[in-house]
Amino acid sequence: MATQSEIEMEKALVAQLETLGYEPLDIRNERDLVANLKLQLEKHNKSELAKAGATGLTDDEFSQVLNKLNRGDIFDRSKQVRKRLDVERSDGSVIYLELFDTRNWCQNIFQVCRQITNKSADNHSRYDVTLLINGFPMVQIELKARGSEIRAAFDQIVRYRKKSYSSNSGIFDYIQMFIISNGVDTRYFANNKDLSYQFTFEWSDIENNRINRLSQFTEVFMEKCHLSKMIARYIVQHETNRALMMLRPYQYYAVEKILERVKLGRGDGYIWHTTGSGKTLTSFKSSQLLSNDPNVDKVMFVVDRRDLDYQTALEFNAFSADSVDTTENTEKLVKQLTDPNCRLIVTTIQKLNAAISKKQFQEKCETVKDNKFVFIFDECHRSQFGETHQRICDFFPNRQMFGFTGTPIFDANVANTKYGKRTTEHLFGQALHKYVITDAIRDRNVLRFSVEYRDMVNVVITETTIAADGTKTSTQLDTEAANSKAVLESSARIEKVVDDIIDIHGAKTHGREYNSMFCVASVDVLQTYYQIFSSKKAAGAHDLKIATIFSCAPGEADEFSGVSDQDLPDMSKNVDQSRLQFLEGCIADYNAMYGTSYVANDNKSFYDYYKDLSKRVKRKEVDILLVVNMFLTGFDAPRLNTLYADKNLKHHGLIQAYSRTNRVFDAKKSHGNVVSYRNLKDATDEALAIFANKNAKSSVDDVIGTVIMQPYEDLVEVFRVEVEKLKAIAPDVDAVDNLIKEEDQLDFIVKFRDVLRLQNTLKTFSQFEGDLDKGGLGIDEQGLLDYQSKYLDLREDIEAAERERRKVKPSWYAGGDSEPEPPSPIQQVLFGIDFQIELIKRDEITVSYILGLIEKLKDQSNEKKFAAGRDMILDVLQSNPDLRSKRDLFETFIDEELDKLKLDENQHVEGIVITKFNEFVDQEKHKALESICAEFSADCIKLKELYQDFVYRGTLPDRNTLINLLSVKPKITKRTEVGDAMRERFVALADKFEDAEIERD
Repeated sequence: MATQSEIEMEKALVAQLETLGYEPLDIRNERDLVANLKLQLEKHNKSELAKAGATGLTDDEFSQVLNKLNRGDIFDRSKQVRKRLDVERSDGSVIYLELFDTRNWCQNIFQVCRQITNKSADNHSRYDVTLLINGFPMVQIELKARGSEIRAAFDQIVRYRKKSYSSNSGIFDYIQMFIISNGVDTRYFANNKDLSYQFTFEWSDIENNRINRLSQFTEVFMEKCHLSKMIARYIVQHETNRALMMLRPYQYYAVEKILERVKLGRGDGYIWHTTGSGKTLTSFKSSQLLSNDPNVDKVMFVVDRRDLDYQTALEFNAFSADSVDTTENTEKLVKQLTDPNCRLIVTTIQKLNAAISKKQFQEKCETVKDNKFVFIFDECHRSQFGETHQRICDFFPNRQMFGFTGTPIFDANVANTKYGKRTTEHLFGQALHKYVITDAIRDRNVLRFSVEYRDMVNVVITETTIAADGTKTSTQLDTEAANSKAVLESSARIEKVVDDIIDIHGAKTHGREYNSMFCVASVDVLQTYYQIFSSKKAAGAHDLKIATIFSCAPGEADEFSGVSDQDLPDMSKNVDQSRLQFLEGCIADYNAMYGTSYVANDNKSFYDYYKDLSKRVKRKEVDILLVVNMFLTGFDAPRLNTLYADKNLKHHGLIQAYSRTNRVFDAKKSHGNVVSYRNLKDATDEALAIFANKNAKSSVDDVIGTVIMQPYEDLVEVFRVEVEKLKAIAPDVDAVDNLIKEEDQLDFIVKFRDVLRLQNTLKTFSQFEGDLDKGGLGIDEQGLLDYQSKYLDLREDIEAAERERRKVKPSWYAGGDSEPEPPSPIQQVLFGIDFQIELIKRDEITVSYILGLIEKLKDQSNEKKFAAGRDMILDVLQSNPDLRSKRDLFETFIDEELDKLKLDENQHVEGIVITKFNEFVDQEKHKALESICAEFSADCIKLKELYQDFVYRGTLPDRNTLINLLSVKPKITKRTEVGDAMRERFVALADKFEDAEIERD
């Protein structure tokens, strides 16, 4: 049976959209699209135009519309389309046109068209399916044939985003959302200047069951009212990043549930969404929408003081001007509470508590206490919440309360506090929506954990007995003795843990591409760790940047449940002076490392230190953050991938601590690492049984298997099997060259990619490199690099074939807007395959690194060792996706220039190699540019200027500009071909020579 082609899928989609009420349009170019925009705006604004005595827009008025629409970037246009646009009429009066109805979203006008062409001087793009709302192309759909990887559709949109959407009238920059599908996998994402496949989302039903098939997705998601609602309500404008953010399905259902309950006017509730799933965005979107509800007088978005940092305040104020006051001034909050025009307030639980409990504020608040209040709590479980919760309930009788949490408190994990045993349900009522960690891992919204238990007790702590004859016998401690506080906190054991972390840190963090957190049992233990790390750094054992922060209050719970006081400590009272003195020393080290000037004994300065430390950890400027309890909950740093734990964790606290590591970041970050120096196996299993199994439908083993990765021994066995499968396709590297059939090439690419993914995961285990070198895994590192080179060769061949295909018109081509010859089914798969180059890139392999190897080669007098070193350098270059285009450059330098280098009396090898290489690159680039000028008979001065402009701006000159440089112009029919050839030379030249030179320190 024939499979459905891309064009058949496209036609079926349009037919289905017709049944959903979309009007089909036969529009094939951007000019006609603009003409349709005029008609639809007139139709949508019929009553507004009638008030002005008009039936439509004059040419001059519509020219004003187009002029005002074609301003700003994607973010500016997303704002513009949600506002009215003023048009001045010839008599001086003004009409205010509505572009998109955000309140009555079903009342907009919906159309669908396919194969719209958007042409410019140097680009010709044709889009699969476009959904128009009031004439604006709001949703762009890119399809790929069944069997193709959906990533190919995403990559196509990225190319359009860079090359064509901003062309001509710029109307395609009003796209709000993209949808991509290969028939069986369908995803959606917001339009932005910078797009990332990591942030494309699948749609689900309210029970988190995926809706992937295009026909089902269309029926549910592209239903007119739902699609329009998603654009009107559930695209968030992120002011700080000037980016559009779309809510995921579970966020959508949570907000809808809260809105539904408020509409009924009674009942509280809580949202159980796992840590890392974007609870703050969901809770703020709920607050923002409720603030527009005429039946609600005031919406209070309540956060903890430590969360309300500068960045949070900036973003919240961007949604609602002056809604956030970051000072400790409760008077400002009272003014907001009593101001009827201030409908959305973001405040801290501390200030809210003061406003309703302190006498000087109570009387003013009494005047509004009976108003309709909705409280949204960003996190349900702050330590002060038990008492404050009741106080809020008593003070505001006409209120509804909603809480968000990733780890609810149940009977199984409830703690006995001074307020008694209170579960989340006791405080807030029933769960309105659940999205647990197993859901999030399945949806790739958070990562799995790799938990490794490393026993540093029995490695170093033994009992020694001496017999009568003087013979010494050493035996390991029994379990009880090994887990005693004296043993666990001994300097000998702590030093071994430090040595172990220094040894494995590079592997765990992929060569420090990511960073880590280390939580320990107490402040006293932290001091010992910090001192040992510092002394070893001074001795040259490591160069890790270690920073720390902790409370100086006396006393500390050894076990972290996550329900303790996590607010920033008050440094002016109840302080242990010895701890404060030690913290002052740690902050002094921090100041020396980063050129700052914080102190610990001043609350404002300490809070500024907290904020600065938070930012530096997020920016990966700190290698290891050493903590006791602080930062273990609520801290979001996507570049952090490892948690070292020498601390007892349980329940809520364990999941929260582990979850510092599993934020999605890039392809190389495949999981979060947890390295435990305590036996947390039972505590981990118990916590997952509570928090990862929302309906108790799955067995505990199934839940644990979903959340926790296989141990190293199992993973390495899977790797060995995958290598065997790879070698069944290509027994050795040379056999790859014999894979002539495209089907065989595809098999090799897919299988080697599987090996790459496993290798990327296994690299985080320190023993993998050794096992690879021993040859027990069926392949060694050199073998992997050789296969990798062939993998990249095939990638280049496939990309070249795709470029050539696009140049060839089909046999039936007779001009006009026709597409190139369509690829065969196997070519569709090959051209769309995701090679996951991110897994191959190694940050440490740079031009500077290669020149360092060449410096060593210069000193090598042994001919065989020189040849081996040369081959190794070229192999590294060939297997590196970023540097392989420069391989010939380095090879020529080694073979023709290295022997010529002569050291002056005061020169070092390092200096002369860098200097001469830079000179060599300049000379070769000059020759290459001269060669292009000669090949095309071009004006060389102007061509070099255009090339430098391309390097600086990253934008290729259009074909006509290049053609104008030629002394002899080609025939009209050849100009596109010649222009493309010149552009290709520019790209090849930049790949080879740019970023090859390096600056001397």
